[in-house]
Amino acid sequence: MSKRTTRSGRLLARTVLVAALAAAAFGAQAAEGGFYAGAGVGQAMVDESGYDDEDTAFSVFGGYQVNRYFGVEAGYTDFGTLEPRGVGADIEADSAYLTAVGSLPITERFSAYAKAGVQRWNVDASIPGLTGRVDDSGTDPTYGLGVQYRLTDSVALRGEVSRFELDDADLDVGQVQVRFDF
Repeated sequence: MSKRTTRSGRLLARTVLVAALAAAAFGAQAAEGGFYAGAGVGQAMVDESGYDDEDTAFSVFGGYQVNRYFGVEAGYTDFGTLEPRGVGADIEADSAYLTAVGSLPITERFSAYAKAGVQRWNVDASIPGLTGRVDDSGTDPTYGLGVQYRLTDSVALRGEVSRFELDDADLDVGQVQVRFDF
């Protein structure tokens, strides 16, 4: 065999090996992908322009995990009723959101994640002395941080803190969530 044939053979073997490893890695990531859904409960907190209150917040969410590092999530959060410090209107707020979720696996079962996206919020206010309600809505950013512990292959427990911007006000939510993978 000539040196040229030996080098070509080694190059071909390396190329096949790299292609096989890349295919295996892609296949492993693709196997980790899939749809998920969940729900959460926690506290909504506001400390803005006359409001310093908290109430129970509920959320439902669903998404698609592209691979172990990236997913897309949509959800709905009900912030409950927030009361003013003094005289003013009680407000009820909720939000529907769409976020990109980046995950960082720490161990096989434990990971941290960050998410950012856009949300459509709605605020209803009950003004004392007036009949009816005042409605306001808008579209603003939302973002958050969380940790996730996988209990089984299909169930995970999450702890998350998120911020929802509502015009010039910020509403923070801390929740415990359960996630079901399909």
